[in-house]
Amino acid sequence: MKFIKKTKWSCISNCGSCCRLDPEERPEALSVLTDLQQKEYFKLVGEDGWCIHYDKSRKICKIYSQRPNFCRVENLLAIFKYENSNFENEAIKYCRQHIRSIYGGKSNVLKRFNRQILINK
Repeated sequence: MKFIKKTKWSCISNCGSCCRLDPEERPEALSVLTDLQQKEYFKLVGEDGWCIHYDKSRKICKIYSQRPNFCRVENLLAIFKYENSNFENEAIKYCRQHIRSIYGGKSNVLKRFNRQILINK
C-alpha cells in the first residue's frame, strides 16, 4: 500500500487571488520573472488589475489549460528559487498575505484557505 504525503500548502478552488496581477501589488512576482515572462505578464493585466482571462463572477481561469508557465503551481518552486524545505512555509505565508490584501482578513476565502492548511497538516 502506498502512502501519499499531503503537503501543508495547496491552492483552494474559487479563490483567484493569484489572478490579481496589478504590478504595483505584485513586485515580488515580477522580480523573479524573466524579461520574456514579464512581457507576457504585463499583457495579461487588465485595466482593473485582474488577469484579462480571469472570470471574476465565476472565479475561474478562462484559459486554465493554456495558462502561462508562471501561473502553474508546479512551476513556482523553480520560479521563486525556493528549496523544497522552505517552499511550503513561504507559499502559505505569501498566500495568506495576498488573500488578505484582496479579500480581507475575515473573508470566507481566507477562512477556507486556513481550513485547507489545517486539513493537510
